[in-house]
Amino acid sequence: MSMPSAAHTPSPYKQPMQWDIFCRVVDNFGDIGICWRLSQQMAAAGHSVRLWVDDASALRWMAPGALEGHVVGVSVLDWALSADAPTLATLTPADVWIEAFGCEIAPEFVATYAASMGANGQNSPHKPPVWINLEYLSAEPYAERCHGLPSPVMHGPAKAWTKHFFYPGFTDRTGGLLREPDLDRRQSGFDRSTWLGRHGIQWTGERLVSLFCYEPPLLEAFLDTLAHADTPTQLLVTHGRATQAVRHLEEKWLQRSLVKRGQLSISYLPPLTQNDYDHLLWACDFNCVRGEDSIVRALWAGKPFVWNIYPQDDNAHHDKLNAFLDMLDASPSWRQFHSAWNAMPHAANPLITLLKDWPQWALQAEAARQRLCAQDDLASQLIGFVQKNR
Repeated sequence: MSMPSAAHTPSPYKQPMQWDIFCRVVDNFGDIGICWRLSQQMAAAGHSVRLWVDDASALRWMAPGALEGHVVGVSVLDWALSADAPTLATLTPADVWIEAFGCEIAPEFVATYAASMGANGQNSPHKPPVWINLEYLSAEPYAERCHGLPSPVMHGPAKAWTKHFFYPGFTDRTGGLLREPDLDRRQSGFDRSTWLGRHGIQWTGERLVSLFCYEPPLLEAFLDTLAHADTPTQLLVTHGRATQAVRHLEEKWLQRSLVKRGQLSISYLPPLTQNDYDHLLWACDFNCVRGEDSIVRALWAGKPFVWNIYPQDDNAHHDKLNAFLDMLDASPSWRQFHSAWNAMPHAANPLITLLKDWPQWALQAEAARQRLCAQDDLASQLIGFVQKNR
């Protein structure tokens, strides 16, 4: 299934705006995935977006047609061009600049627009852009404390302009989560059997588990638990590191003559568009996800899940994961499974009661989904914030 063009709907805010969104790819899925979803939602609300990115290669499979300009309202531009004077001379000044995840806009880009506007925009019909630093997602308390705070620019050609910190989050005192206006409608019309058949997945009613991960240390024991369960399970493995991790385990099993996997069957998936990744999560009974974009999509799926959080050298991700589990009001067994999956200290073997506890986790996941859906989404909050600060 290819990515559809953004359907334009009248913006509930004053007038269409030009957005410049800047993205430096670190993970190759999460950063660009979030920026693409945001760009598409802005375009769907009637705005125009220039997405500046240093590595857009993932969009070829994540959002077919994006690089060719087939999504109305969104242009994907090479980051290097943001420092190219001839290119900058042709661009309409933007109303909004978004630095995604701490990336810094090229000094040449800032200088060009500052020069065209004069000090504080006094010599130009254009106002300085609303300049936003879009931060990483976290349930930790600092997200509420820092959301919306101004940061004056103290040096350089944009001196006296202001940046604002914008924190996605899980409470009404943060910027919310990316969520399309038609998400509920699309989910309610989703047909699991049809989607699986369209992707060549032979399904006869067995339990379905999706796997999108790094290399969790619990992976082999997790698969062994599924293999020895009473109910058959089909594991749907995403392209990339998850496939490599499971293929490595299969080689070990072959070396030990463990060619039979009991109740577990494994299917390997090709790269999926963002829409089809959502469909995968909706189709499965349990989802193993990784990074920031997929955890939000897992929340919207409303199914039990485990999050392989992006590891940090100083183990700061431990606090981030614990805060997230607090937000979920996760049961002790769900916490233990997350801890083991992420190589954190845990009190007991989380696999002993894994299958028995899934129904309880499902109830908690659906409760979180309902609670979060009642909040304003990230794109709507960004638009409102920009209109308020223009």
